[in-house]
Amino acid sequence: MYIINNQLFRKLFQFISIVISPFLLSAQEADYHGFKELDFKFEGHDAKIVFPKKAEPGKHWIWRARFWGHEPQTEIALLEKGFHVVYVDAPDLCGNPEAVKLWDHFYDYLLKEYALNPKTVLEGFSRGGLYIYNWGSENVGKVACIYADAPVCDMRSWPGGKGKGPGSPADWKLHLSAYQLTEESINDFKGMPIFNAVKLAEAGVPALHVCGAADEVVPIEENTYVLEKAYKKAGGDIKIIVKEGIGHHPHSLKDPAPIVRFILSHTAPELMAPELPVESKMAINFRGNIDNCRIKFEKSKKGRVAFLGGSITFGGAWRDMVCDYLKQRFPSTEFDFINAGISSTGSTPGAMRFSRDVLSKGTVDLLFEEAAVNDATNGFNATQQVRGMEGIVYQALKSNPLMDVVLLHFVDQDKMSDYNNGKIPEVIQSHEKVADYYNIPSINLAKEVNDRILNGEFTWRDDFKNLHPSPFGHTVYFRTIKQFFETSWKDQSNSELKIKSLPNITLDPFSYIRGHFLPIETAKSKSGWNMIKNWKPSDKASTRPGFVDIPVLEASQPGSTLNLNFSGKAIGLLITSGPDAGILEYSVDGGPLKTSDQFTQWSNQLHLPWLIMLEDELKDGKHRLILRISKNKNSGSVGNVCRIQQFVVNN
Repeated sequence: MYIINNQLFRKLFQFISIVISPFLLSAQEADYHGFKELDFKFEGHDAKIVFPKKAEPGKHWIWRARFWGHEPQTEIALLEKGFHVVYVDAPDLCGNPEAVKLWDHFYDYLLKEYALNPKTVLEGFSRGGLYIYNWGSENVGKVACIYADAPVCDMRSWPGGKGKGPGSPADWKLHLSAYQLTEESINDFKGMPIFNAVKLAEAGVPALHVCGAADEVVPIEENTYVLEKAYKKAGGDIKIIVKEGIGHHPHSLKDPAPIVRFILSHTAPELMAPELPVESKMAINFRGNIDNCRIKFEKSKKGRVAFLGGSITFGGAWRDMVCDYLKQRFPSTEFDFINAGISSTGSTPGAMRFSRDVLSKGTVDLLFEEAAVNDATNGFNATQQVRGMEGIVYQALKSNPLMDVVLLHFVDQDKMSDYNNGKIPEVIQSHEKVADYYNIPSINLAKEVNDRILNGEFTWRDDFKNLHPSPFGHTVYFRTIKQFFETSWKDQSNSELKIKSLPNITLDPFSYIRGHFLPIETAKSKSGWNMIKNWKPSDKASTRPGFVDIPVLEASQPGSTLNLNFSGKAIGLLITSGPDAGILEYSVDGGPLKTSDQFTQWSNQLHLPWLIMLEDELKDGKHRLILRISKNKNSGSVGNVCRIQQFVVNN
């Protein structure tokens, strides 16, 4: 009896599989999304080849590593272009040297049997990143490009869990065994993508990574960003598309066009469809028109343009670009530009200060209103978002029925996350209700920026940088607003001003359409409250421009009480909320005692202007407010202070 050792048997089996497996091993046909799939065994491993209906001349192919059939949209799109798709399953090998040898044999087999292109496209999802980079780094001349999706690049991160992620103990044990490593020796191991990818970079192989910014399983900071740094240092070309608000799943992109475009550009550029112009991503809703301001600018040679919003408006280069554009387009017109942006404020404060900060300057011809960022981050609910925005639009059109109003929705990462998770941000839905009701145009820059990031045009991290945009980001905003102008004014046949009628009823009966400030001197029976004519902080916390050296009504001792008689449907406070902000107790018309915490998530480092609506669904008429400092305070606050800049009412 002869005993054949395992190594000899394996080599014999490999020879049979490579040389004569098509004749001895039965292959089964299957359907892969309408394409012919051939399933067979290769060296004892499940293998697959999917054939295009008609192969493109170069016979290019994409090689999937792990998780066959998961999020197949890129492969389907490439099959439609004439690519082949291949796969060989080796889950227990974890991309180790034995897996690399298996791939070497499979590569040779594919070229011999199917005459595929000598250069393949490598596709690795998650742990598939180990396979594509480990094999690719040993075969740089055989790789056209790499598409990695949330890839594992450092096994210490996953499955080791040695960083931010939880890891996977069972997989960690499997991977250490597959590579014949220990917990200690892996720290000196260089056979992982974060190290060996430099070979591909030096060989000029381009790479694309698609990752979720919120990936806790394979954290982008410990994997893709580390590899990216090494890749670029080695002179390599690597591009990253980051999906805000997305974790490890879902992989890929709903629309794989950017991935397909990347792959085709490095394999078969002649198959690429013409890229859509930037304008196709601009989310502009051309409700009504803005002819009135154009006609006014042209005929009267005078124009007043107001910008109402938060910090992005207050210090916004986009605003200056819009002003310069208008001056260039109407060179004979004398413009008055009103910057009514105040940091940290949204539509509710906007409705209350609109008459003071905008309408008091004279008749406005064109108003840009932006509040989508602060309405959401400041915690105003959907109802208040409508009431604030309707308050501004109603007051604007009532003051001048010829005024053109444009709503802007600026971007932040929360809105991008919503869009990536298939949701329209609540605040944009709220503001769009108002825009629809009053038939005014809106520009959804949040959606545009997110769409263009997913399209691979630029990144949030390196290009846009923040919700307070980089100069690049401000230019993106301006270009879209300019496109809005150019499209709106393309047809200049209309030369008659058109009055915009207000609706008979408001969208919400409690909207702040008569919102305004009430001086702090109006308060009566003040016990423990002091009028400070020129308030300034005594601590080291920052302040907002325009909110220092101003009068405030201040109280710091629990039990300090004031009374205020007012008229209208709503009562609120414009306060300065800093590190010592306390909790308020209040009652209207003898009703139940309620509380309001003035301390915000920014208060520990900033004395910021903050608007609190105490009641906004009162019966229209006269009311009495009792306001008192509570003995309780927020755990993050160092005091019980209240500093009132203005009372706000809606009457």
